[in-house]
Amino acid sequence: MPRVLIIDDQKDVRAMVAIVLRVHRFEVAEAESGAAGLKAFAESPFDAAIVDIFLGDTSGVDVIASLRERAPGLPIIAVSGMTALDFMEQSPHLANVVCQKPFRPNDLLQALRKAQAAAGGELPAAV
Repeated sequence: MPRVLIIDDQKDVRAMVAIVLRVHRFEVAEAESGAAGLKAFAESPFDAAIVDIFLGDTSGVDVIASLRERAPGLPIIAVSGMTALDFMEQSPHLANVVCQKPFRPNDLLQALRKAQAAAGGELPAAV
């Protein structure tokens, strides 16, 4: 079962993403802050990460950069309720895919597939 780490400071967004992923047979870990997300990542392996660009405690860009340093091939999806264009222009090498909130469940699943393909592999059969 593929494991996905969700790092988002909005509880409702985390819950929605987690439900969609669990329905599609992903194992999910949720983190409400960048620090909690990095701690969870250090304690357990993940097959992908979904990270909000604007977190309450830190910059999601910094969190993504830390994840990228620790696991260069990790599929990472950056999500944002703000425009994602600035992020992509400033740091196109950090995230494999950027999704703008709100997004539909199918958009999320497609983003996971794209992130995995961009990272050079395929997620296990759940996607």
